[in-house]
Amino acid sequence: MLIVLNGKETQIRDGMTLADFIRDKGLEPDRIVVEHNRQIPEKEDWGRVVLKERDRLEVLRFVGGG
Repeated sequence: MLIVLNGKETQIRDGMTLADFIRDKGLEPDRIVVEHNRQIPEKEDWGRVVLKERDRLEVLRFVGGG
């Protein structure tokens, strides 16, 4: 199944939740913000958000520095 991640088509498995996706990508939930189809779901809801064909995700990572 194809989704659009940060503007690029990305292949994922069917039935994947947003939480599965974040875990599979090795992302740290406390260091990112995710926009799903122009909405920002609460982190506690990520396990209930099932990704569908052509969904759009924007993932922003927080980085520290000086």
